[in-house]
Amino acid sequence: MKAEDEHVRGDAGSVRWTTYLVALVALCVLIGLGTWQVQRLHWKETLLADIEARRTSAPMELADVEKQFSATHDVDYQAVRLSGAYLNDKEQFFFATWKGETGFYVYTPLRLSDGRYIFVNRGFVPYDLKDPAKRPIEVTGPVTVVGLARNPLSEKPSMLVPENDLGGNIFYWKDIGGMARNAGLDGVEILPFFVDADATPNPGGLPIGGVTLIDLPNNHLQYALTWYGLAGALVAVFGIFAWRRRKSAKP
Repeated sequence: MKAEDEHVRGDAGSVRWTTYLVALVALCVLIGLGTWQVQRLHWKETLLADIEARRTSAPMELADVEKQFSATHDVDYQAVRLSGAYLNDKEQFFFATWKGETGFYVYTPLRLSDGRYIFVNRGFVPYDLKDPAKRPIEVTGPVTVVGLARNPLSEKPSMLVPENDLGGNIFYWKDIGGMARNAGLDGVEILPFFVDADATPNPGGLPIGGVTLIDLPNNHLQYALTWYGLAGALVAVFGIFAWRRRKSAKP
């Protein structure tokens, strides 16, 4: 009987220490997740501050933005000024919605004075006005564009995104190479980033410029508080559990 009691006590002790270990591991995981979210919070705040500084700065000349891209491969949301002439007959269309309306962003090659090209997102046109013949007469001759530089995509961002429809001239992801080939600009130098034109009105009102969306949710503080809160709850629950076990173990 005594040996049996010792065996039961041994099993109980083993279960108790296993419970302690599991609780400790869970606590470490919860604290680790909370700390990771705090780190993400600092990263996101820095990113948002950098975007705001770029967006609101005085527009840089295109040559300076090119140097920045060569050095960092990151010019996203950098205010820029550039001049050239639009090739309106080579427009490329990115499927989009703007203020609840379905349509397209019009990406038009801009020929620079040195013979190179850059695609400019001139803005939004409604779905039934994709055909240039249905829109006001396009701008011809030299123009100066002020807008925001945008980083390119090297590949389709997700399997859920459809393949670009080159035959229908409809793009679902922003592929500079695909747009250049579709526009018949093979063999010429295309700058490796886009520019989103600002909201300066175009003749006739179309395309509608200033369509750059900056929507980077920052919920990391909420997530961090959630994980730390769960860690605190675990400590409280386990503390009560351990106190009750100790109390019940007294003679």
